[in-house]
Amino acid sequence: MQSYSLTVDKFLDHASAWFGESGVVEAVPGEASLRANYAQIRERANRLSGALLGLGLEFGDRVATLAWNTLHHLEFYYATMGVGLVCHTLNPRLTVAQIAAIVNEAEDRAIAVAIDLLPLAQELVALCPSLRHVIVLDTKPAEAPNCAIPVWCHEDLLAEKGAPAIWGGFDENTPAGLCYTSGTSGAPKGVLYSHRSNYLHTLRSLQADGYGTTARDVILLAAPMFHANGWGVPFTAPAVGARLVFPGRRTDGESLYRLLRDEGVTLAVGVPTVWVGLLDYLEREGGELPALERVLVGGSTAPASFVRRLETRLGARVQASWGMTELSPLGTIASLASGSAEDGNAGRPLVGIELKLTDTLGVRLPQQRGVVGHLYVRGASAIERYFKAENDAVDADGWFSTGDLAMIDAVGNLTICGRSKDLIKSGGEWINPNEIEAIIGADPSVGEAAVIGRFDRKWDERPVLIVQPRSGHRIDHEALLGLLRGKIADWWIPDQVIEIAAMPLAATGKIDKARLRAQFSGGDSGSEAAE
Repeated sequence: MQSYSLTVDKFLDHASAWFGESGVVEAVPGEASLRANYAQIRERANRLSGALLGLGLEFGDRVATLAWNTLHHLEFYYATMGVGLVCHTLNPRLTVAQIAAIVNEAEDRAIAVAIDLLPLAQELVALCPSLRHVIVLDTKPAEAPNCAIPVWCHEDLLAEKGAPAIWGGFDENTPAGLCYTSGTSGAPKGVLYSHRSNYLHTLRSLQADGYGTTARDVILLAAPMFHANGWGVPFTAPAVGARLVFPGRRTDGESLYRLLRDEGVTLAVGVPTVWVGLLDYLEREGGELPALERVLVGGSTAPASFVRRLETRLGARVQASWGMTELSPLGTIASLASGSAEDGNAGRPLVGIELKLTDTLGVRLPQQRGVVGHLYVRGASAIERYFKAENDAVDADGWFSTGDLAMIDAVGNLTICGRSKDLIKSGGEWINPNEIEAIIGADPSVGEAAVIGRFDRKWDERPVLIVQPRSGHRIDHEALLGLLRGKIADWWIPDQVIEIAAMPLAATGKIDKARLRAQFSGGDSGSEAAE
């Protein structure tokens, strides 16, 4: 049989050849949406590859992007990866110091930046000696940036240095992308994706029981492209010729509604917190989305009450999934045939990913169904070693510890029961915040809920419940805690309810418990009753 190298440039080649009139729509605030078909995108991205090589970038160099979900960002994905450069997507919601440390570790040679993030890029240039070029996406700066290295406008770079380039032709194990973890539980760590791992992840996610997308789909990608390849959608959409809709930076409820409605979106992809704003807008202003068929959620567990609200108001099915940066990112996904996401499970793994549950020492549990254990994974798109780490991140048999506690039901559906690092040890016994959060999150007055441990002189740690009220609602603290009585052990009930205006979120949309702990876990709760 032929040796056919599995490189991601082939996805855009395929879209251009067979679905050339389909393409991408990008919402631009205050202006008409940007539109380009796959044939145009392929031609521009290929010429951009030539421009990047013309700047002196060489095979294997890392090129950073500091950008939102836009057409130009997609062009950079393929322009870099197509010629063996590594597309290093940066998280703009990290601190300058964190981003600088990441850029320095990656030794990025150039950085492509959204126009509104140019000041951040200028700070990075002063801190990151490896950077040689800045490329401004979206539009030309109104004034010449004050920068110690050359600054190019995306379109000017294409016009001056754009040239056809040969894509592919290298080994499929060549690095394609670099993404760092969100840093909510320690320093961000780099995950270096290969062309092969991205290609196989794309084929896996396109299965009928996975994303199941086809050429008839219109996909709104609200999951950030700077995190785990935007859940792989920038590859899956062109691979099948589906139309791709980018919201840019604006993911407020009104903007999302208008985009979903005007573009006839059939599949919307994003974390639960993104869709809360959409629901609030629709319930306040009204509106219908007749074309919408599915909402794919991941990043954090969606409470059953939220799923019911979403499915009832949108008239669309909610498809739950679980994954992580280290898995490219899809781990498991609920089949539409297996019931509603209201069931709380994240579905089964698709072929190419294996799961196992272990005890605290990493020993496989003799019973794998109906018990809670520590979740391990291995597969073709799972990490082996973090970027520039000295040691592998897997055991001798290739199993990677996810840090999650999980249960697999009788038919193989995975339920995440919490993060092992989030467990609270009180009086020598463990409390699982996830169980408390699921109950509290079902209350209609609650927008977001999180439980953390706080230092206690007597018990070492005691749980504290932190809540963000749902828009237009007031929270009765005592009534909220009353929901827990009889459903969990009395000693699990939090000692205090803390109400905050807005829950801190990581860049992926998950609640940032590290920030909550930094703010609320240092004091002594004194084992007092709830306030």
